[in-house]
Amino acid sequence: MKVGLRSLTLGSAPAAALIVAGCATAPLARWQPAGPDHHALFRPARAIEGATGLASYYHPGTRNADALTAAHRTLPFGTRVRVTNLANNRTVTVEITDRGPFIANRLIDLSYGAAAAIGMTESGVAPVRLDLLP
Repeated sequence: MKVGLRSLTLGSAPAAALIVAGCATAPLARWQPAGPDHHALFRPARAIEGATGLASYYHPGTRNADALTAAHRTLPFGTRVRVTNLANNRTVTVEITDRGPFIANRLIDLSYGAAAAIGMTESGVAPVRLDLLP
């Protein structure tokens, strides 16, 4: 038995249009996942200028680990940010090249090179302040 797709005829086109239109007006709440709050990992970062919080860093085995780059949830790619380790006052300038971190209490994810520059590779996380640069 041969089975194939039937092309739309004049009679079936309006029915297809009504089906598609009906899907477009479905309430958004129906498409959101049920269960625990899924916004915990993806909530936007707070205001950036002078923001303080925890920084973490990429594993040194990742691509281009020595580059002075970072991941941030909302800053545009290419943005330059001065990151100050509040534990020792060391600073590094990084460029935002990725999205993250995806852990709720982290403000920024640094490359291994940037983390080494501000002396946070031993602890893994450090309290930092972010300042936008022109």
